[in-house]
Amino acid sequence: SLFDQPLAIAVQGLGPRQQVTLRTSLRDETGELFQASARYQAGDDGELDLARCPALPGGSFSGLEPMGLLWALQPQKPFWRLVKRDVQSPFLLQLEVFEGHGERHGRLLAQAQHERAFLRDGVRRVPVREGRIRATLFLPP
Repeated sequence: SLFDQPLAIAVQGLGPRQQVTLRTSLRDETGELFQASARYQAGDDGELDLARCPALPGGSFSGLEPMGLLWALQPQKPFWRLVKRDVQSPFLLQLEVFEGHGERHGRLLAQAQHERAFLRDGVRRVPVREGRIRATLFLPP
């Protein structure tokens, strides 16, 4: 998906009202790790849809935040910022589902990777160098 588009996150196949912790992580271009986690409880049908299920207290955020696992990403190194320098390569987002709500994560139940791209297919990147001006022009297909 494109970096500025909403991401729908859902988990299926859980037990009725099962408690789980979801964690997202990614590494920036320097290799620095960013992570966020949230505690949830599946519905009676064993499904968890972040657009409908609020995060419980105790994680990086709480409440109904469908994109919370992305905006709450924090660096492991203090005062580090998530900055994208090469927009031609995507961020690789790791999503993990753990059993329970303990301080130490329980058993890993599921994991997935997702690419968050910055350029739509077909977009042309044109460097601009004119006098002291340094810029990049992005042209749609």
